[in-house]
Amino acid sequence: MKRLATVTLASVFLGACVTAPAPDSDKEPPAVNQGAPGSDRYSLQQDTAPHAPRDISGVQEPVPKHEPLSRYGNPETYSVWGKTYRVLPSADGYVEEGKASWYGQKFHGHRTSSGEAFDMYQFTAAHRSLPLPTYVRVTNLDNGKSLVVRVNDRGPFHSERIIDLSWAAAVRLGIDQAGTGRVRVEAINPASSSPQGNTVPTAVRAALDSPPPAPATAAATGDDLYLQAGAFQDRSSAERLQQALQAQLGMVTEIRQQASLFRVWIGPYGDDGQRQQARQLVADAGFDRPMPVSY
Repeated sequence: MKRLATVTLASVFLGACVTAPAPDSDKEPPAVNQGAPGSDRYSLQQDTAPHAPRDISGVQEPVPKHEPLSRYGNPETYSVWGKTYRVLPSADGYVEEGKASWYGQKFHGHRTSSGEAFDMYQFTAAHRSLPLPTYVRVTNLDNGKSLVVRVNDRGPFHSERIIDLSWAAAVRLGIDQAGTGRVRVEAINPASSSPQGNTVPTAVRAALDSPPPAPATAAATGDDLYLQAGAFQDRSSAERLQQALQAQLGMVTEIRQQASLFRVWIGPYGDDGQRQQARQLVADAGFDRPMPVSY
């Protein structure tokens, strides 16, 4: 797995460099090390699991709580590798399914986009667009394992991945060996979370566990072809995404309510070629890559 070496944020540590990983201490969080400007940011070329893996069975899930937004990690937009990304104004109602990856030794002890030190032994994650920090529940769709993590970093900047987990979180969810895994990411409202981690109302969880819109098949043609740009538990979040897509790209969108979710759909498209072009256009504009669906 590869992760971005340098993230250019309008207000985040431009020119800051880290030259050595922090010590692996069981008792102290990793220190943030800063080298001289112009030095290499990371001492390792390839990311790996910890050189000396640690027992994480005793690591506790973070308890969602209200926190002030990071001063550094929440610009309206930021650019990585020449591509612009947009930070959501709120995590309310955010639900997404896709591929997760993880990061570890290479980044351990280095500064995250929020300004905190990355600790691969804690349950944290990186996300391209959620406000920093945000608490989310990540569920492995292949084995049912679920975990609350605290999003405090930006990434992953591979278009087909939606979240980058710390090594510890990947181990707990059972995706560390494969490197990636299919997950559902659900933003948590700290006001409604419980110590047991049952952070999503029963009716909403039932909707999430029900089959998603049927993926497009070769038989789907014409008005059947759409893109799903997002799914939210509240309509206002869906409307904000709809307005952004219309303002930035002039795309025809609609909001479809299915059970307790409001889904933002783009389309319809006359053929799959047109839809794939639109999918790439949305991703290039800094939005999360939409999912092909059929009606």
